[in-house]
Amino acid sequence: MKTSRPLRTSYRSCAESKGAPWRAVPPAIAAWATLLIVSLPSFGQEAADGVVVSATRSERKSFDVPVSIDAVGSESLREGQPKVNLSESLGRVPGLVIQNRNNYAQDLQLSIRGFGARSTFGIRGVKLYADGIPATMPDGAGQAASFDLFSAQRVEVMRGPFASLYGNSAGGVVQIFSDNGPAKPTATAELLAGRWGSTRLGLKFGGTEGTLNYNADWSRFHTDGWRAHSSVNRQQGNAKLRWQASEDTRVTLVVNTLGQPETQDPLGLSRAQVNADRRQADVSATTFNTSKSVRQTQSGLTVEQRLSRENTLKASAFIGDRTVRQFLSVPVAAQAAATSAGGVVDLATSFGGWNLVWLHESALAGRPFKVTAGYEHELMQQRRKGFLNNNGTMGALKRDEDDTVTGRNLFAQADWRFADRWAASAGLRNTRVSFNARDFFVATGNPNDSGAAKFTNTSPVAGLTYRLLPELNLYASAGRGFETPTFVELAYRNSGSGLNFALKPSRSLTKEVGVKGRVAEDQRVALAYFDTETEDEIVIDTNVGGRSTFKNASRTRRTGWEASWIATLPANFDALVAWTLLNARYIDSFTSGGTVAAGNKLPGVPGSTLYGELRWRYPAVGFSTAFEARRNAKVFVDDANSDAAEGYVVTNLRFGFEQRGSKWQVTEHLRIDNLANKNYIGSVIVAEGNRRFFEPALPRSVSFIVSGRREF
Repeated sequence: MKTSRPLRTSYRSCAESKGAPWRAVPPAIAAWATLLIVSLPSFGQEAADGVVVSATRSERKSFDVPVSIDAVGSESLREGQPKVNLSESLGRVPGLVIQNRNNYAQDLQLSIRGFGARSTFGIRGVKLYADGIPATMPDGAGQAASFDLFSAQRVEVMRGPFASLYGNSAGGVVQIFSDNGPAKPTATAELLAGRWGSTRLGLKFGGTEGTLNYNADWSRFHTDGWRAHSSVNRQQGNAKLRWQASEDTRVTLVVNTLGQPETQDPLGLSRAQVNADRRQADVSATTFNTSKSVRQTQSGLTVEQRLSRENTLKASAFIGDRTVRQFLSVPVAAQAAATSAGGVVDLATSFGGWNLVWLHESALAGRPFKVTAGYEHELMQQRRKGFLNNNGTMGALKRDEDDTVTGRNLFAQADWRFADRWAASAGLRNTRVSFNARDFFVATGNPNDSGAAKFTNTSPVAGLTYRLLPELNLYASAGRGFETPTFVELAYRNSGSGLNFALKPSRSLTKEVGVKGRVAEDQRVALAYFDTETEDEIVIDTNVGGRSTFKNASRTRRTGWEASWIATLPANFDALVAWTLLNARYIDSFTSGGTVAAGNKLPGVPGSTLYGELRWRYPAVGFSTAFEARRNAKVFVDDANSDAAEGYVVTNLRFGFEQRGSKWQVTEHLRIDNLANKNYIGSVIVAEGNRRFFEPALPRSVSFIVSGRREF
């Protein structure tokens, strides 16, 4: 049976199109593409491209699939990185915007081609997986804080039509894969120290004993926070055990935990507050002690059984629980209303599911033919309570209900190389998502708000690949997507009580065209154009006191370009560039508080992003250094485009040293983030009702990371 091999990095992006996009190519991109074409005679005979599994759920070279997909390998995830947030290394992926809010009570802000940008906390619109275990619930809401970067082998990011084969809310897919243990027992210890009392201690141990392979780690992170009222303590653990029961049978067990008690939330700031003091927290943060406590444990078991040379079955089951208690800054007078849910949210969530996947590889009409088909069943049960927030202390009960979401999914995908240069891919997914709420808090002025809703959708996708040269592929794909409201988005109405079952799911059509390939043996390039039109886009209607309500707008459209280039240069230099141009806008006007005009930009979405990295190594003395630069265009804060966070350029610098012995290795890294000490807004809170939209980024920060590894 094949095993995944670690990736250094895959620098693939791809394309989506409508009509004849090449007529609209900007001159700079036309010149870039021309350079690619004229360089083709130096291409090698065989593409040594990275292996990915997200595109087809089986190991495939990313070069061979009609999909925009990048894999960020362990070297990029770990070398000189704090290993605290995904935002440290995923900024190099075109089409993806990931912002560290420096507010650990609200998680990262992550969007792919504009999907997920409206989320005020957590991640939605993008499917998250950790070692095959969904980190996104069946309603489409997910959390990335549980991703363990200390043991990560790679992170795959998929964009475009084929992401919809992962079901509800798959505007894109982000998967993290844990590393296997080394051949011999090995212990690793790592310590980070930085400004504002930031520390991280990590311990890891792994190895192989006969048919058993194991790897486990634990880490603890703390920071006092640069802004007032923003401290956090986080503990994480991850363990992976693989048993090669026979040549045809492999069993994998994964367990991970997250503990994050009483994480302080400084809230957003108004423009006047940012100008006066970027480090302050809004007064309501201390008045109501805004904070969040999280505890999560989940585990998954996967059995892979090769039935024959052509057929393999993969069965997985997972289970987990997550508790959250969050103090919000809801005014006391508003909490007193009969239909108010109070200012403290208390959630006890259990989740689980199973799936069965059939992988078939044979020939059709004498040509390679592959089929992937399966069934997934997911369940989330949540006890939701609300209490009064009496200026930072929990008061009387104001909400009590049981919420249940069930997801049932059937999917199939076929890939056929029907000619020497041509390959076709097609897939279909049927998704059924059921919501049910049972209200136990019935009082005068607060009626029984129990209810249920069901959403169904069938998403077809198709793609075509043409191998123009041995290491140059052209491709096109198209498909439909589907996004239900999450329970967070259903949680409140503008008036009255109970869940907002008037919300409808949004449906989208995405088209994509692209080119990806290799120039000589030392350069990889990719270029993509995409076009997504969405009906019934779910948008924020109101956002006041930490509580958001949502509605359906009419149509939106996201069009844009993605490009990437990676090169191994002379004299031990490496370079990488990733660029995205995105026009995300409302096609039709609609009313949300006021009138939102047609043509307005979607909030939370920068019009362009550019990332570049230049690295140099001096192996003789174990020295390395890298310079990183990132440019984000301005970001509008609401649907009315009434204000915006200005665009910025930020640079980072890191230095590393390495010492090795026969059984040991020690590395030291010095990292300087925001080298020029730039004042800029790192992220925005979309449509914040008090106009506290802005979350300032950190000034210049320095951190030191030392790691030791010993083989036994």
